[in-house]
Amino acid sequence: MDKNTRIGLTTTKAPFIEHAQSEGRIFIEQPYHLYNEDNQRAWRELYARLKPKWERFANKQFQQGIHSLCLNPDRIPTLEEVNTFLQQLTGFKAKAVSGYVPTFLFFDSLKQRAFPTTITIRSSQSLNYLPEPDIFHDIAGHVPMHTDKMFADVLVKFGALAEMAANRHTHLSNNEEKKAKIKSNIQALARFFWFTIEFGLMREKKSLRVYGSGLLSSADEIEHAILAQEVQRHRFQLEWVVNQSFEIDRFQPLLFIVDSFDHLYSEVERLEQWLLTGKLDTVAPGEPAISEEDFQVFLRRGK
Repeated sequence: MDKNTRIGLTTTKAPFIEHAQSEGRIFIEQPYHLYNEDNQRAWRELYARLKPKWERFANKQFQQGIHSLCLNPDRIPTLEEVNTFLQQLTGFKAKAVSGYVPTFLFFDSLKQRAFPTTITIRSSQSLNYLPEPDIFHDIAGHVPMHTDKMFADVLVKFGALAEMAANRHTHLSNNEEKKAKIKSNIQALARFFWFTIEFGLMREKKSLRVYGSGLLSSADEIEHAILAQEVQRHRFQLEWVVNQSFEIDRFQPLLFIVDSFDHLYSEVERLEQWLLTGKLDTVAPGEPAISEEDFQVFLRRGK
């Protein structure tokens, strides 16, 4: 066994990833042989913790997606295995990345039915919380939802808004005005994604169910989201969502409920109209902060 294999693909501690990032490579291959036993143990333990929570709290499309993908509870899957099932169902595919993907590129990938997928995994000593995404969050949390046609269409429709946001303000000669409006647009899109794709709830008959992947990949927060009395749960309100700040390093105190994925698709259509008519040009300040890198990518993509 070589040194890299022993080191493994543990999040923030993977030389393979550091090397790819140093070369500026975002999209990479999944070097499956580098996963070590601790990496596989983390997957097994996370899957064992989440399985009963999924059965109790996850929406039916997610549970069907887990079944359709034939995920192995005992080992990390290869993306090739995942895509064999996924592409047949909705045309989506998981695409390995070396880490952070600029917001424009991430959203634009969704438009192309490609999901940027982290290939590292948290340490088995730190299973409860990790601020960075990992392969368990991406594959076991996000990808089962991508097997549902309507949800997949939501992602594609939403992803197309990145290009619209990049192109809307190219006519402005005042650079400060242009910068402020583009940053506001990015912030609105990021908040929408957070309160739906990452932390969304939906009604299923008379019960609440989880469809947000940030919840579906956290054994503690998935239950907290449904049962905790201190969580505020409100029917989805677009004007509130795009103006609502959030913090990533705590259990979410505020969650929004959609009636169905048809309902969610209609809200993406409304988000598009708000973008095109300028309603997203001056959303409330606050989190998430927009990095200069993200802003510059949007600026370069504008025609």
